[in-house]
Amino acid sequence: MSFYLRKSISVGPLRFNLSKSGIGVSAGVTGLRFGAGPRGNYVHMGRGGLYYRATLPPSSAPRNSPSQPLPPSAPEIPPGTHAPLEEIESADVSQIVDSSSRELLDELNRKRAKTRLWPFVAVASVVVLILGASSGWPVWLLGMLAVAAAAGTYAAHTRDALQKTVVLFYDLDPDMEAAYAKLHTAASQLANCAAAWHIEASGKVHDRKYHAGASDLVRRKSTSIRKAEPPYVKTNIETVAVGVGRQTLHFFPDRVLVYDQNGVGAVGYQELHVDVGATRFIESESVPRDAEVVDRTWKYVNKSGGPDKRFKDNKELPICRYEEVTLSSQSGLNEVLQLSRCGAGSGFAEAISSLGKSMPKEGACVAQAA
Repeated sequence: MSFYLRKSISVGPLRFNLSKSGIGVSAGVTGLRFGAGPRGNYVHMGRGGLYYRATLPPSSAPRNSPSQPLPPSAPEIPPGTHAPLEEIESADVSQIVDSSSRELLDELNRKRAKTRLWPFVAVASVVVLILGASSGWPVWLLGMLAVAAAAGTYAAHTRDALQKTVVLFYDLDPDMEAAYAKLHTAASQLANCAAAWHIEASGKVHDRKYHAGASDLVRRKSTSIRKAEPPYVKTNIETVAVGVGRQTLHFFPDRVLVYDQNGVGAVGYQELHVDVGATRFIESESVPRDAEVVDRTWKYVNKSGGPDKRFKDNKELPICRYEEVTLSSQSGLNEVLQLSRCGAGSGFAEAISSLGKSMPKEGACVAQAA
């Protein structure tokens, strides 16, 4: 079977022409076409044996422009300029257990492990309705079944909520109430920062010239500090929730509950350590509106601290003064928060200390929802 090569291809108003000199393109109508090809731009006019063709000058011809040297190619960053990043994370929640919270944690984890019934009821109801519709059941019957399915799904959902929910009721004395109010005020200061991050990992820098002169590298993600209840817990007070990677910390009046997908842990305020300190951070992203820029550096620096001219994409970077809040305990809690505004973390640390000194004489009353 033979094959052929077309000398021209039309694509809408354009026609591509193949010649020994190369590929050209033209556009127009019969009798008038404009084109561009290896030999330059041209106009072709004519019909019925009379034709006119003229070559058009290029739109911008160079006029003795001086040649410019190409920018130097950026040298490759050699391996081993920094140590491998080490994860900064807490232990498994099964190990983060406060002795006074053992009974509460057992209740929370037992109810958390219960299987929810309503998804099975909902799927079964949809299957029955589909089978009924395909079998030609009367419309009135399908309508009654749909109502029954919705009622059954709602009842199953209510049953799940009752079976999986733990009720925590707090009766705070004046000192404890004041200390917990102080925690909420301090948490609001943290939440009002323009940016907050969770530090996930860090590693030492071996060759600073490839990393803007930094001594350490970190991996971080934005986090949130807000008022929120943990799942399947109902209480008569507002709680503060702080996201720390795969875990979420919920601050109650008498303890911190640590939630992740595997279960729930707890840390008492007496053993919770909060360290606050300022840090200089080379910001490669946008600078938060409330951050303090204290200096500037270059993405790649030379020994004198100036820009390394071997790198063509060597941009100037701001150095910001941020605040870091470290939360730790002997039971395995280990989390680091970074805040865009200095001064917000000290009040939070003081509030945690006050809660540790103002623990209620009687613990929270835990009751199973009826």
